[in-house]
Amino acid sequence: MTILIKNANEVITLKSAVQGPRTKEQMRDIAIVENGSVLMEGNSIIAVGSLTQLKADFPDLVKVAEVIEASGKIVMPGLVDCHTHLVHGGTREQEFNMRLNGATYMEIMNAGGGIHATTKWTRETSFGDLYVKTMNHLDVFLKHGVTTVEAKSGYGLDWETEKKQLEVTKELQATHDIDVVSTFMGAHAVPRDYKGREDEFVDLVIHDMLPKVAELNLAEFNDVFCEKGVFTPDQSRRILEAGKALGLTPKIHADEIEPYEGAELAAEVGAISAEHLLVASDEGIQKMAEAGTIAVLLPGTAFFLRAPFARGRLMIDEGVPVAISTDFNPGSSPTLSLPFIMNLACMHMGMTLEEVLTATTVNAAYAINRGHQIGSLEAGKQADVIILNVANYKQLQYFYGMNHTNTVIKNGRVVVQDGILLKNQLVN
Repeated sequence: MTILIKNANEVITLKSAVQGPRTKEQMRDIAIVENGSVLMEGNSIIAVGSLTQLKADFPDLVKVAEVIEASGKIVMPGLVDCHTHLVHGGTREQEFNMRLNGATYMEIMNAGGGIHATTKWTRETSFGDLYVKTMNHLDVFLKHGVTTVEAKSGYGLDWETEKKQLEVTKELQATHDIDVVSTFMGAHAVPRDYKGREDEFVDLVIHDMLPKVAELNLAEFNDVFCEKGVFTPDQSRRILEAGKALGLTPKIHADEIEPYEGAELAAEVGAISAEHLLVASDEGIQKMAEAGTIAVLLPGTAFFLRAPFARGRLMIDEGVPVAISTDFNPGSSPTLSLPFIMNLACMHMGMTLEEVLTATTVNAAYAINRGHQIGSLEAGKQADVIILNVANYKQLQYFYGMNHTNTVIKNGRVVVQDGILLKNQLVN
């Protein structure tokens, strides 16, 4: 199929001569084409420019294209949500009420709530029920303009449940319009029956779970929760290095609740990204900048836990490439609205309107090793394109708490039209 989006007020291309994630002032260069048009054929972008230019350069394609009128709207790359805990059983609204009454995240977790509660429900939920629940969540993501999602396991803490989560993710990658990128996170917490025997569980992850993940090709990335009371920096290093030896790219939950040298460890092991970083040290931030490690910041978690926000402004100024994500999960960020997260990043982390666009497109794509394929509107890249019901990109955050998505094109096919999800044609 050939599609022509024509006459948009603005086409936010994110095109750049920079190869790799954007840093510092590069994050403000979003490369706008005013009164622009986008031509796609099959699942690829052919060209971006004025309608006159596209007609002159590609007359035969323009003649046969399905035309989408975008006057009064803006066009940009599909959003990339590069950190979620997508597949899980149960909900934890009761913990929200506990926090409103003064309980802390770690107090709830140590009392048997938190990750342990979701682990129990995920173990008890069938593959089919997890699949349907997650499919529904992906539908909501898609309607908000998200075309690629990363999904972590980590609510099993035993092989059978971790495998079940990863297999649900793999099945959804095959059947849902959204591209779903898989991360193994068996080291999300220490199971309660391993309390006092934490190193034994680390050995189980390293010697039993990780080899099976690699053998069955169930994940591309390996993540660990490096946090006081969870996994130490030394334990985290062992897990990440073991994953690297098996071909799994390291990620790390770092410095979320207490400073714990997680950012420093991310740089040391060559992690593609460090996530959270609410209390990352100045030294850790500098080391991440030097290593080129992407900071995946999660303002929704700070908002929901009423915690201090990560120092996004400082990280950008220091040269760390920054991405932002929902951290969708049932305990600390139960939201499917990446546009709202973008607003939080502007309001509470000092990021500019342009920087949050970069952070949810091209930088987020690089955080899951997809920057060569998605995240900007350039010839040859995947045709993941969204049309938004605003007159210019500044209105995206000005009109906050709203879903402005009008049309979503995924892999060159219209999957959301006038805000309505079309039938998922990938499902048999």
